Amino acid sequence: MVKPGFIKYKKKNPSLTKVDKRLKNHSEFQSLLSDNDLRNQSDRCMDCGTPFCHSSCPLGNMIPEFNSAVSDNNWREAYEILVSTNNFPEFTGRICPAPCEHSCVLGINQDPVSIENIEKQVIEKAFLKGYVKPTKKKKLSNKKIAVVGSGPAGLACADQLNKNGYQVTVYEKDEKIGGLLRFGIPDFKLEKKIIDRRVKILEEEGINFLTKMCIGENISIERLDSEYDAIVLCVGSTVPKDIVLEGRNLSGIHFAMDFLTMQNKINSKIKTDIDISAKDKNVVVLGGGDTGSDCIGTSNRQGAKSVLQLELLPRPPLERDDSMMWPLFASTFKTSSSHEEGCDRKWGVMAKEFVGNDNIEFVKTVDISWDKDKKSFYPLKNSEKLIPCDLLLIAIGYEKPNLFFDDQYSIETSSDGTIRANEKNYLTSRKKFFSCGDSRRGQSLVVWAIKEGRDCAHSVHKFLKKKQLTQND
Repeated sequence: MVKPGFIKYKKKNPSLTKVDKRLKNHSEFQSLLSDNDLRNQSDRCMDCGTPFCHSSCPLGNMIPEFNSAVSDNNWREAYEILVSTNNFPEFTGRICPAPCEHSCVLGINQDPVSIENIEKQVIEKAFLKGYVKPTKKKKLSNKKIAVVGSGPAGLACADQLNKNGYQVTVYEKDEKIGGLLRFGIPDFKLEKKIIDRRVKILEEEGINFLTKMCIGENISIERLDSEYDAIVLCVGSTVPKDIVLEGRNLSGIHFAMDFLTMQNKINSKIKTDIDISAKDKNVVVLGGGDTGSDCIGTSNRQGAKSVLQLELLPRPPLERDDSMMWPLFASTFKTSSSHEEGCDRKWGVMAKEFVGNDNIEFVKTVDISWDKDKKSFYPLKNSEKLIPCDLLLIAIGYEKPNLFFDDQYSIETSSDGTIRANEKNYLTSRKKFFSCGDSRRGQSLVVWAIKEGRDCAHSVHKFLKKKQLTQND
């Protein structure tokens, strides 16, 4: 009897460039598995009767199906299955935290199937084999649609609407298309040529892209209202959360996004007025999430003397506990590639004060203990410390979208600053204006942004069809 793949093969991850070499540049450093190794990894998929990975993926990617195609060495079929639910697997295959893997049935007692990496290799193989081609369709409608913002939500929405035959124009406030994909995600996780490759296809398929166009500054809401039949606002959630402590006004304290955006612009030879350098400095990163990890990798590439990451929450367990029942997302201890490149980490620590003359010199911290029942913490006595710090990066999340228009335009916002629009039709309080992605739901994952973009495009399509039927009557 032939053993099934999940018994026969162990999980195998792609190899990484050695740390000392990859720190010399900002390029991606993960290799691809051989076709044979990738087929073996696909064979680990259990072809479950109830594939929980489907339900945990916001896009509903048909994971067992594309795994089966990879196992059969049928790359075209795998590609077609993948893109039937996901516009940009080359993005999600690199930077998605893979909630699907957390609900993989195999993951109950083994390493889960490496779904994210398989997805990445399927789309890269598709580009290599020439399956990914622009398919310019005849415009079936004279309706014009404006999409404001070119992050994953905006691009997905524009792509779907363009496929439906509408005339789509994307407005982007920055110099190049991509939103946070381009200016927030470090190159070593997502090289910008990957974005350029996709944008070129979208352009050839008929989408019109306009850069350096900021709504509310050099183009008005009224103008969009007068020129387009529908407008979709997907401007992202880019206003960072701040921390108010004594010494916050000292030099050397910066938001993570300013630091990361600066480096990405330098890498792309785009002019930037921001000048933040970690070279030969003691860097302290406040925040234990992905943005904090990105700051660590960038700081080490700039030549930091030391990097320390402080996290308010206690250190998570290595494996699922009773509070993380399968198939829910497991908040277990993770070590990113940036952590492996050189970083000290401390949990259960709260910054209490920033100390220095003109520039920050120390971060005064206090250890804290969490009360799980009350979901609150209290400082521990006699636990204060002074940590040397020449550069402090605040990476504790994002509050709301950076809206360049206000209430005078009758677009309501929620109490948290996001644009008010429901999941049913994505309509805002202003007629024919829609919103999706982080600007609607708040800071979230790239896979959620793509899903919202797709769903919003469907709602816009229904809205315009209904409007046309009403006019015909």
